[in-house]
Amino acid sequence: MKLYYSPASPFVRKVMLVLHETGQITDVDVLPVQTSVTHPDAGLAASNPLAKIPALTRDGGPTLYDSRVICEFLDERAGGALYKGGWDIKVLEATADGIADAAVLMAYETRMRPEDKQWDAWIEAQRSKILGACAAVEARWMPTLTGPLNIGQLAMAAALAYVDFRHPNAGWREGNPQLSDWLLAFESRPSMVATRAEAS
Repeated sequence: MKLYYSPASPFVRKVMLVLHETGQITDVDVLPVQTSVTHPDAGLAASNPLAKIPALTRDGGPTLYDSRVICEFLDERAGGALYKGGWDIKVLEATADGIADAAVLMAYETRMRPEDKQWDAWIEAQRSKILGACAAVEARWMPTLTGPLNIGQLAMAAALAYVDFRHPNAGWREGNPQLSDWLLAFESRPSMVATRAEAS
């Protein structure tokens, strides 16, 4: 298997966390790509018609894309422990992916647009989504985050770490002490250390 990869992507990192946590990291060749919305990587676009990362090529099957599809495939391949818990686990994963989506959109606005064309209201709307999601997790999802390892935990760790990486002043920790403490502890896991992105 081959994984189209960029270390800064929270969605790629989620897949990498699954690979580490399920003992499959040596089963996949990682293919670093430089890709963006305006300049997609040609090899990636040939494998994934959306030209988005992550994408996982397989022997004997079509390329898988979208991190949720890839993670569920890898989890099933490893014996299926990360999605035990049913819909609650999947909703937590979706919430984390929503945080990551909003943070990526903020990064596109601030890193790819000329400063005089950036839309402040758009950036703030995405930040509000992050804050609202974090407040909901603090109020509703902490038992799921502190239970046995599951895909919601890996997705949330990847998403929040990306917010810290690209938007350190987003303010998501304010009013969410349990979630903040959880991430601080979770970041010490070997899989988190091994997949940490460097500033770029």
